[in-house]
Amino acid sequence: MTNKLTISCEFFPPKTDKGIATIRDVRQQLAPLKPEFYSVTFGAGGSTQDNTLNAVVEIQQAHAVTGIDAAPHLSCVGSTAERIRDMLTTYQSHGIRRLVALRGDLPSGMRDPGDFRYANELVEFIRQETGDYFTIEVAAYPEIHPQAASAKADFDNFKRKVDAGADSALTQYFYNVDAYLYFVDRCQKNGIEIPIIPGIMPINNFSQLARFSDGCGAEIPRWLRKRLEEFNDDTESLQAFTLDFLTDFTQKLIDSGVPGLHFYSMNRADPTLTVCQRLGLIV
Repeated sequence: MTNKLTISCEFFPPKTDKGIATIRDVRQQLAPLKPEFYSVTFGAGGSTQDNTLNAVVEIQQAHAVTGIDAAPHLSCVGSTAERIRDMLTTYQSHGIRRLVALRGDLPSGMRDPGDFRYANELVEFIRQETGDYFTIEVAAYPEIHPQAASAKADFDNFKRKVDAGADSALTQYFYNVDAYLYFVDRCQKNGIEIPIIPGIMPINNFSQLARFSDGCGAEIPRWLRKRLEEFNDDTESLQAFTLDFLTDFTQKLIDSGVPGLHFYSMNRADPTLTVCQRLGLIV
């Protein structure tokens, strides 16, 4: 592993005491990766705000021992400037210095987007309120956001987030290395120099992954989809195949010179840990 390659992992906020204990255990298992940060997602319209806060505060409190930062997701759609300001103050009071700033989705039945329509407006607001206090991650979509009017519109939107003050970007997961490389090349040709960290999604359940991918616009290549379909209920064979695939896929990304890897852990240590062990990413 080169000194420049950073690792980060993402969790979704637990809703039960068992879930809290699970994340705590998974964090400990992933700690040998020496991740730069653990991010915690944020529900539509702030529906999991308290759970996210509790999770990131616990991560940040352990920072003195682990060296791992907490990075709460901050979703702006359906919120107000006052509410976002209060959340920024709360995070600052707990020593949290990293955020993942997102537009987010409107909760079902909510029509008013609130004071912010797009993530670049949120990034700009954070900078106006807190200066350079926070390191701000934003989202990138190598395969184009599913709601974008065109590839150009999606790219222009990403550039606005960068121009507003984003420090780096985490991509939506993908399984096509060329899509990522083309996106990075386009960024470089347009003067975008922030690190663009590829998001890697382990494949634990094919039907679940297919539903999620269809909704978020992440393409499962036809050959991979067909291979995954072959396993049906043979979980053991599916796991063996997907671990081999993800190991090769991640190695290709590393060989291409990516600045880091962001694993969507789904609140599980495996297969993230297994893939990283195979690639020698544990020091």
